[in-house]
Amino acid sequence: MPQSTLQPAGEAAEAIAVLFYWMSAGAVVIWIIVVGLAVYAIYQPGQHHPQTIKRWVIGGGAVFPTIVLTGLLCVSLPMMPELQRPAPQGSLQVHVSGVRWWWRISYQIDDETVVETANEIRLPVGRPVEFKLDSEDVIHSFWIPALGGKVDMMPGRQTRLKLHPTRVGTFRGVCAEFCGAAHAQMNFDVVVMPADEFDVWLKQLTRPTASSQEPDATDGEKHFFAVGCHACHTIRGTQASGRMGPDLTNFGSRPSIAAGLLPNNHANLVRWITETDRVKPGVDMPTFHAMDRLQAAEIAAFLEGLK
Repeated sequence: MPQSTLQPAGEAAEAIAVLFYWMSAGAVVIWIIVVGLAVYAIYQPGQHHPQTIKRWVIGGGAVFPTIVLTGLLCVSLPMMPELQRPAPQGSLQVHVSGVRWWWRISYQIDDETVVETANEIRLPVGRPVEFKLDSEDVIHSFWIPALGGKVDMMPGRQTRLKLHPTRVGTFRGVCAEFCGAAHAQMNFDVVVMPADEFDVWLKQLTRPTASSQEPDATDGEKHFFAVGCHACHTIRGTQASGRMGPDLTNFGSRPSIAAGLLPNNHANLVRWITETDRVKPGVDMPTFHAMDRLQAAEIAAFLEGLK
């Protein structure tokens, strides 16, 4: 899964990649001048003409680097207004909150409708998106390297970021600010889709979840409520309305679990339920070491069926 600004899939990342290559070229030129002077001094021992020394020191050590750095400044400054400009009126609005160590994500459908998901962001290709960012506990930093730059997320303050995806694909987002024990395991999936497919997905997201009617899944739903999972998680269309943990509506359609840590499959889900503290030390979710293996498998079947 691409996690590199140098493989851009968004307008902001493309600008950052261009700036990186210009800065790298400038740094290489300055390095060649400085190392060339050092080599010259080593292999040409003896007294040098004072005027020649002055010319090289001032020209190579001050004038030329100043010219190069001024050129880089001229290349970078015109990029700033566009990177800072808000998305056009009517653009898709996505609210992301950082929570140790996962992501609460809400799509603003209209003035009255907001639909929530977690640890997965889907975006339409070719459309600008306005992200509104904050934190529910400590400082986090929202970063999708393939789409654009990073922005800090602070408790009690909302920051913003505009992204404009230009290529369909699945990319990796990360927390770029150390936020505690599981910081390195606080990631998320970013799926950039054709615009018409995104509209269908967003419409489905607003509907109550459709759970599987297979016997193991229906038994798993009973276990889910019996052990109290609904106290922390919401599943729209059911009695589960907790807010402490991630929203699990449409959980079965997500590519990963535990904030991008493991692929979303049956074996990993059972392991996550019964060995949470070993898979991701430090998370608030309780571990069910004593849970019967069959019971955990049925809860996993129930969650996999939420689509």
